[in-house]
Amino acid sequence: MRRREFITLLGGAAAWPLAARAQQPAMPVIGFLSVRSVDTSASQIDPFHRGLNETGFAADRDVAIEYRFADGHNDQFPALAAELVRRRVSVLVAAGGNPSALAAKAATTTIPIVFQMGADPIAAGLFAGPSRPRGNLAGVVSLNVEVGPRRLELLHEVVPAATVIGLLVNPTNSTADTLSRDAQAAARALGLQLQVLHASAEGELDAAFATFVQLRAGGVVIGNDGFFSSHGKQLAALSIRHALPAISTRGEYVEVGGLMSYGASVTDVFRMLGVYTGRILKGENPADLPVYESKKVELGINLKTAKALGLTVPPTLLLAADEVIE
Repeated sequence: MRRREFITLLGGAAAWPLAARAQQPAMPVIGFLSVRSVDTSASQIDPFHRGLNETGFAADRDVAIEYRFADGHNDQFPALAAELVRRRVSVLVAAGGNPSALAAKAATTTIPIVFQMGADPIAAGLFAGPSRPRGNLAGVVSLNVEVGPRRLELLHEVVPAATVIGLLVNPTNSTADTLSRDAQAAARALGLQLQVLHASAEGELDAAFATFVQLRAGGVVIGNDGFFSSHGKQLAALSIRHALPAISTRGEYVEVGGLMSYGASVTDVFRMLGVYTGRILKGENPADLPVYESKKVELGINLKTAKALGLTVPPTLLLAADEVIE
């Protein structure tokens, strides 16, 4: 089993459902599945705590949280989810996108699940449809997959002379095919050639960027996946080393030296995960909670990196950016 860390908080309320409540310990326990490592999870865990606080569950009071970190490896989720189910947690928070949500669903039909994903949960096979029962599922959906083509357009604005653009996707994520298909359509509309490469392990990132150079790519779109978010520093360094401008989904990528980011607000998504978890702990049925769609997207630009790459960012993008690092 990969590295784990147990973080205990306090909060207090009864857990859903009543039938399972008698089996729970006196202090409710939240199981939290993260695709990241312990060291890279603060940006998600902090807003999750704030959401819990909004529903009356303060840290170090009366709820315990057990975290399981997949360290960027989606194939770890089934085992991690099963372990938390054996722990008889009160709520299972699948905070690692599609792979964690599907693993949690496969692990239990009775423990409430609060999922987070960047794609349509119906298309992902999480549940049958808007009018069909969701059972033990509640969740938060962002626009990260939907805005994938926009990332390509933004990168094209910064490197308009490039005729070949690379797309990096994780084949272990069920959104990989959708990301590739949508990006291909966007590339054709812009008159660009798209080269799609796969990576799901740390060593494959170096090989992918070297291959993009061989393919004469003028830039790289980094797909929506927790593995890539966990390796933002490495991806930013590879972009500089190979002189390949790149855009990712998370603002943290810009903060660690990446050129651009465009994607869902991590703060909004994980705060709502905390809110929904708290509401379920207070007794609400997860199936009665509407799937929350986070429509807030954020654009980040690192001008230091742009200068290092010899790029001039259009003023229109700078005006539209939510964060500019100078």
